[in-house]
Amino acid sequence: MTQGLIALFAFCCGAIVANIYYAQPIIDLIAPEVGLSAHGASLIVSLTQIGYAVGLLFLVPLADLLENRRLMLATAALSALALAATSLATSATALLAMSLLIGFTSVSVQMLIPLAAHLAPEHIRGRVVGTIMGGLLLGILLARPLSSLIADHFGWRAVFMVAAAVMVAIIAIMARTMPRRLPDHRASYGQLLLSLYHLMARFAALRQRALYQGLMFGAFSLFWTAVPLELSRQHGLSQSQIAIFALVGAIGAVAAPIAGRLADAGHTARASFMAMALAPVAFWIGLVHPAYSVVALAITGVLLDFAVQMNMVLGQRTIYALDANSRGRLNALYMTSIFIGGAVGSSLASSLYESGGWGYIVALGSALPLLALACFTFNSRRR
Repeated sequence: MTQGLIALFAFCCGAIVANIYYAQPIIDLIAPEVGLSAHGASLIVSLTQIGYAVGLLFLVPLADLLENRRLMLATAALSALALAATSLATSATALLAMSLLIGFTSVSVQMLIPLAAHLAPEHIRGRVVGTIMGGLLLGILLARPLSSLIADHFGWRAVFMVAAAVMVAIIAIMARTMPRRLPDHRASYGQLLLSLYHLMARFAALRQRALYQGLMFGAFSLFWTAVPLELSRQHGLSQSQIAIFALVGAIGAVAAPIAGRLADAGHTARASFMAMALAPVAFWIGLVHPAYSVVALAITGVLLDFAVQMNMVLGQRTIYALDANSRGRLNALYMTSIFIGGAVGSSLASSLYESGGWGYIVALGSALPLLALACFTFNSRRR
């Protein structure tokens, strides 16, 4: 893993994972045009995350069976087609179906990360994974401001047209530069899927880390699906101003490389506790006096992103150490659990906000990481 290859992995991860988040800040623009109600608007986001979870469970395990570069290229090509079709969708059914497909085909990013972990030597594996995750998380955080900015000036359909063009460029880059890797694992696809159950049953650390991060990511998705509604309706921000707000949240991406170094140094438990304790505090900051609430919401976004990204990398570093020959499947199980949590959080966002405003968002958003912290503390004491 040269520095150039690490940077390439980080860039590709960020560009691909951004596809899942482009719709998040512009659901208020998309929903009326395709016939979705205000309560149903967050289905666009949640179906994308459900598609991603399904892809993680049924597509990513193939990285332990098939040649990795070819598999990633085929998946990325389908993603480009799904994005292009979304830009042309005229009905709610078509758009929601394409949202599901975008999520399903964006999982090539979760084939890149285990490949990087396989190529990196043990003593710097956390640092390499953390750096690449920094690129991935930067893609997550920059997707929202870019989407808002493009939609404000050219309409929401242009967002998906640009995303499709980016995917075509990514495919060309990966075809020329990504190393080939043929896994040693030999099994049928059915045996591979059955092994997922055995891996989950075998490793308590995998189950625990999946639960912690699933709850954390649920809070993350809840916040970033609801906050554009709060900013536009209560504070009158335009899509371009919401883009600047989301850009501030990208500061939280610095957590990924920091987490990788802490894990390499043996501080996983302490850093995990800090991350899970920080997330509910971040939500409570958003309850300050209305005159300062936009600034408070920005601080919430930065701190929440920092906490969630740090905990994610710490969890990945832990599960990659469990079984070197099963990293693709371990990552699939871990990330599937995370995005199920994310889908639940985003699907509840619109209804919660319409029913009780920002107070309901804070209540659920802080409860989820507090539950993760309680489970982590219980398991740590039992060990």
